[in-house]
Amino acid sequence: MENKTPQEMFEEMTAKGHHMFKDFSVTESQEMASQFVNSWNTIMTRSMENPQDLIQTVTSFYQDQYQLWMNMFNPSAEPVTQPARGDRRFSAPEWEESPLHNYLKQSYLLTSKWLTQKVSDSTLDKATKNKCDFYTRQFIDAMSPSNFGITNPEVLKETIESKGQNLVQGLQNLMKDIEKGRISMTDESAFELGKNLATTPGSVVFQSDLFQLVHFRPMTETVNDRPVLIIPPCINKYYVLDLSEHNSYVRYCLEQGNDVFIISWRNPDEALGDKTWDDYIDEGTIPAINAVKSITGAKKINAVSWCIGGTILATTIAVLAAKRKKPFASATFFTTLLDFSDPGELGVFIDESQVNQQEHKLKQGGVLPGKQLAQTFAMLRANDLIWSYVVSNYLKGKTPPPFDILYWNSDSTNMTAAMYTWYLRNMYLENKLIQPGAVKLCGVPVDLGKIDCPVYFLSAMEDHIAPWKTTFTATKVVKGPMQFVLGASGHIAGVINPAAKNKRNFWVNGELGKGADHWLETAESVPGSWWPHWDAWLKNQGGKQIPAPQQLGSKDYPEIEPAPGAYVLARND
Repeated sequence: MENKTPQEMFEEMTAKGHHMFKDFSVTESQEMASQFVNSWNTIMTRSMENPQDLIQTVTSFYQDQYQLWMNMFNPSAEPVTQPARGDRRFSAPEWEESPLHNYLKQSYLLTSKWLTQKVSDSTLDKATKNKCDFYTRQFIDAMSPSNFGITNPEVLKETIESKGQNLVQGLQNLMKDIEKGRISMTDESAFELGKNLATTPGSVVFQSDLFQLVHFRPMTETVNDRPVLIIPPCINKYYVLDLSEHNSYVRYCLEQGNDVFIISWRNPDEALGDKTWDDYIDEGTIPAINAVKSITGAKKINAVSWCIGGTILATTIAVLAAKRKKPFASATFFTTLLDFSDPGELGVFIDESQVNQQEHKLKQGGVLPGKQLAQTFAMLRANDLIWSYVVSNYLKGKTPPPFDILYWNSDSTNMTAAMYTWYLRNMYLENKLIQPGAVKLCGVPVDLGKIDCPVYFLSAMEDHIAPWKTTFTATKVVKGPMQFVLGASGHIAGVINPAAKNKRNFWVNGELGKGADHWLETAESVPGSWWPHWDAWLKNQGGKQIPAPQQLGSKDYPEIEPAPGAYVLARND
């Protein structure tokens, strides 16, 4: 980048520009635009059928805009509108100090409220309204005056003070991100797996085409004779549960006297594209269970799972139960969907048309690129996960600060075509998993009612990927003794809430059997981390203390390489 003129940098950026969005389907973007336009055509056409209401809403909107215009010349006037709580785009004092930019801000907020209210008041059916609302908010977020240099007073101030160096540095940042094919959310140079992330000592003691099994070194003199097997999502890497020492869930489990194993799923390439959900059980979880039992000599093990890893665990338990095998003493599910009837905003990407498109696109096999999945999840929180970085990285020319969770979030993994398309249709689209016997896996019908071991469900209040009220319906499906816990925050921060920091709060002991709302009304709010609560629950499930193993693995499962292992190191960059 050094010694290049702005023109040379622009030419290089243009040459490389296709990399940024190479994994985003043109068909999908056209589908999104078409649905947005068609929905708004319907809204406006139906509004014309009731012209009095339309005139009233338009008149009210223009009255607010007129009042805002008049206020522009009166610095002491009360604001016509204010940003929503938590909206950090306009928090800098420059937005208040500049009358012009204060006007732009409030005009934008008024227009945004009017558009979203029109969608809310429309007579569209629920599914169409949800999609229209989602795509309208995407449009609104993209059009924010904070996203453009000339309409953002913070950027203008930075440009004047730095004599334009922020824009030059921002262009360099943009070119680097184009090369990577994604927006940088953290200073990635600050992290290295095995050095300051995923540092808990251990060894890979088994591996196959699909996964490596990591056995961690015990941290106590004695351990529960029922080892813990952690099944993370296969659409992310396991080390979200083993970040830095101060927020490692794996380390916490070890410190509480457990013998801990974790599955490190392989980041699949095109050669593994035909691997199915059956394979992830038959060649994944079942061999891992057998290895853990063989290494430890345990008759029963405790399973812990997260997100789609929990869905894989639930189907594994049901498959084994159908074969009269019950290796689990307990099962823990973090933010896991078993009933997919209401997947929240992810539902806007899932209907018959869009699933057909994915099936057609992936019918030759291969993989769904991890960057495409990451982009979809980022769109659910576009202001936080897209536009804030566009402004900071490219307009202000800043390098984002180091943040371990965001480093992990950018370390995307692919998903095999066969598994992904089956998952979309059978679970999200047709919601068959909740129906006893509606799907067959590994040659047997799946019935989640066969899950009769003690179960711990952990959901998160602000989860936008696995909405907690939808995850709650699983409490009516499984048959074992049950503990449902609701953590504060979202899909990641709701789970990674270290006991040492003891932040936020969680809810427990609500009355089951009368729905999610009733459960929350009757639940008790407890300050701090839920980790100690889970640890106490796990200890109550039984097991005796035995001397901690002096070696990792066993004769039949020797140490292959040190943790975190080779599979987790494979990146999509």
